Amino acid sequence: MSTEALRPCILIPCLNEEKAIGRVVGDALALGLPVIVVDDGSDDATPDIVGRLPVTLLRHDRRRGKGEALRTGFREVLRLGYDAAITMDGDGQHLAADIPAILAAAERHPGCIVIGARLLAREQQPNGRRRANAVADWGISWACGRPIADTQSGQRFYPRSVLDLVDVPAEHFVFEAAVLITACREQGIGVVSVPIASRYQGEFRLSHFRPVRDVSRITLYTIGRILHYGSVVGSYRRAQAAPTIVDTRSGETINH
Repeated sequence: MSTEALRPCILIPCLNEEKAIGRVVGDALALGLPVIVVDDGSDDATPDIVGRLPVTLLRHDRRRGKGEALRTGFREVLRLGYDAAITMDGDGQHLAADIPAILAAAERHPGCIVIGARLLAREQQPNGRRRANAVADWGISWACGRPIADTQSGQRFYPRSVLDLVDVPAEHFVFEAAVLITACREQGIGVVSVPIASRYQGEFRLSHFRPVRDVSRITLYTIGRILHYGSVVGSYRRAQAAPTIVDTRSGETINH
């Protein structure tokens, strides 16, 4: 099914993003796609700003973590009958301008998860975050049995079949890793990356991601899944030997 026949929407989980959320949502709306925002218990002006915009706004009464915000969003996407969701964070690090390239890649690779991978301007990434991402990529690729570029990016295209994994048992930032691993290992879903710029400069609030705490959680979960699926050595060899699929904006697919 081509993206022209799909009914995709944009899903934005957020927490205390009053500095950026108006611009992020406004740019998303300018693409002409439906927008769903899940506010994870913000105590600033975020829900007031979003509430003035023509979007579907869902609110948690308290902070439950990014995983639960995405889970709430997935359920709403399914309830409303959309065929796919493009997720992006609410702090301004993801640009709506990258979504057309992600959708184009989804059309070239039907049924796949498409990740907006921060492969451009990587010098902007803080050293600690870059190292944490590299460790996560190595481990999650092993668990998936295939190499994946930027497993920690929150800008992704999820087809309907992956949204059906809404109840995968994982919380916080582990949820996104769990969805990738489960989709690859249990559904045979492919993963394609589209290069986008790394953006860590500007008026972003401090990241809710804590490298030591969250990488530890992701690592423990990933090790558990590697052992669960078995063929530990075989999975590692496949992840090392297979090419990473990177779809350039020109439509050329390269082995990265």
